[in-house]
Amino acid sequence: MASVTTQKPAFPRLSSIPCGDHFHSRDSSPSPCSTPDGSRSSSQRRPSFGSIKEDTEDGIAQSFVDTHEVPSPPLQENQEPQERKVERPGMQAPDFCCPCGGFLGWKQIRLGGKSLSRSYSDLRGLGAAQAKGWAWESHDETPKTLPVPEPPVEIQQTPPGSSPLEKLPPEVLDQIISNLALDLPPNGYTPRNVDLVSCLLTSHTLHAATLGVLYRNMTFPHSVIFSKALNHMSQYPALGTLVRRLDFSHFTSVGLGRTKQMNSEIQNLTSRTLLQCLELLPNLKECLLQEHLEGDISAEVIRKLFMGLPNLRAVDFCGCSTQAFSAVFQEALVGGPTLPMTLPNLKRLSLHECSTIPAPMFDYLLSRLVNLTHLDLTHTQVNDSALAAIPETARISHLSLSRCTRLRPCALVEFLTTHPSVNESLVYLNLMTDPTRFRLLEETDVSALLPKLPDTLRSLNLGGAKVTSDHVPFLVPLTKHLEELGLSSADLSVTDVNSFFASYRNPATGEEINTPSTLCYLDLAKVPQMTIGAIFNTSTCLLLANQSYPLQVVEFSDKIITPLRERAKTQRVSVGWTVRDLGRRGWYVRDPASMPNEPLDDGARYWKMGARWWGSRKIPMVVGDVGGLYGHYMFKK
Repeated sequence: MASVTTQKPAFPRLSSIPCGDHFHSRDSSPSPCSTPDGSRSSSQRRPSFGSIKEDTEDGIAQSFVDTHEVPSPPLQENQEPQERKVERPGMQAPDFCCPCGGFLGWKQIRLGGKSLSRSYSDLRGLGAAQAKGWAWESHDETPKTLPVPEPPVEIQQTPPGSSPLEKLPPEVLDQIISNLALDLPPNGYTPRNVDLVSCLLTSHTLHAATLGVLYRNMTFPHSVIFSKALNHMSQYPALGTLVRRLDFSHFTSVGLGRTKQMNSEIQNLTSRTLLQCLELLPNLKECLLQEHLEGDISAEVIRKLFMGLPNLRAVDFCGCSTQAFSAVFQEALVGGPTLPMTLPNLKRLSLHECSTIPAPMFDYLLSRLVNLTHLDLTHTQVNDSALAAIPETARISHLSLSRCTRLRPCALVEFLTTHPSVNESLVYLNLMTDPTRFRLLEETDVSALLPKLPDTLRSLNLGGAKVTSDHVPFLVPLTKHLEELGLSSADLSVTDVNSFFASYRNPATGEEINTPSTLCYLDLAKVPQMTIGAIFNTSTCLLLANQSYPLQVVEFSDKIITPLRERAKTQRVSVGWTVRDLGRRGWYVRDPASMPNEPLDDGARYWKMGARWWGSRKIPMVVGDVGGLYGHYMFKK
């Protein structure tokens, strides 16, 4: 393909052009990352604090990168810091040598006396006198013929703007350049989207196409980056019209060496600057906030989100649980201008862990969401009347009511089985509770709910519900279209679990079901009859057998995971399963190599919205990679 002629775009200097969420200036240098010897290397990813992300390099499911600092080894007695020795088994020597700082040049090497080297031949003679010559030289006396150089290839220059790449339709060019963008910042300090910055300087055509990709999704891991972005968009307001997503899911002040008081004094990110930023984004569609910003969310900011951004489709307030946030939320909804009777564009709402918002606020807000599709109310004070107030025009595909203690079981079952907004559209349903504190569904409630769940459902979590062997006839048909099933604390036997993967005859109707299971994830944490002995008894348990495929992940409690981990250390022969754990959760994961004849499944599903691993306990509000504090709530907590 002919080369693209480089042109200098008539736009602001690169020194002031932001690279996604990172703004580079010529007088700034990225902070490097720690290396094993205590030095810093910019080629390694410096871990951010308090967040996780899915590992894209490991092919085994539930492989996460849990970010934490690795402490340096302690100094030995009478050892200076620069004398630390690093010993890493299997570490190869580098392919090149670099002269030290005191090296004065090749012509300053002494040849054994007072004379200095003057040419390559002198150095070669010195090497031959001391050893067998240069290591890279061949000692074969056979003369070698030099290769005939190929004639240089003349590169044809195309006129500006006429290369094949620049002639592509804008939609195609946008898709190509989008592959260069990164959803997750490598860390809060090193450059990101360097390839996109290079595209900005290539030509006018690529500059215009790249700007849209560069500003489409803006992620802010630190307040300094946010301040630079705000100043730049204030100087060039047209750039704000390109922004579609404002992502603070990775935001933290940890690691900058500042206290909370120092951050408040610096005034980089405050309720005033956040509102100022929103004013510059008229076409914003998705806003992702979280608990680290709840002190900077004012009533004006919330009003702007609900009433001042007509294109807003998704908003997430994950983890905002302080009384101050609750007061601000109430003031925004009922203390000022009245919300419109309908909010037709807002389709995805997350109040995950917003436990202090009073119940009447849910009635007031949910009744206006006429086109709602995603609703996460985990650990909130939502009650029966708020669910009933959801408009019948809504079509909810993702719903989480986990640990909602103000819901009555009978009202919840009636809502899930009869309300037009959910009874035919549900894809993800999370009703998990902790039975030691509160049980949402009793045995009769489970019996009333299971037969009426729609066949559109792909993920169902009944953890903590009173599930018994009597419910197996209702569970088996669900396992023929469900991919995730949560049954923690269920009163099920090994035979009951086997019925998910083997031929099953309904004892009540005599109907035989031979359809294979579609389960990829099964939560059996705190199931009393699931013991180490029962799991590995291959004659009676099908859980780890090939017959359970496509089952990939089984979640167990720590009481099972700990001995499984010890068993893996002492077992000489692999059983085809490995232990993965993160935070409070632990999984037994099938190794893809144990099923070589089956196609490799990376776990990606349309209803996961970008996540690849199994057992998420938070509903994502946007399509993207999992990471930051959202990853913590999805898989670690």
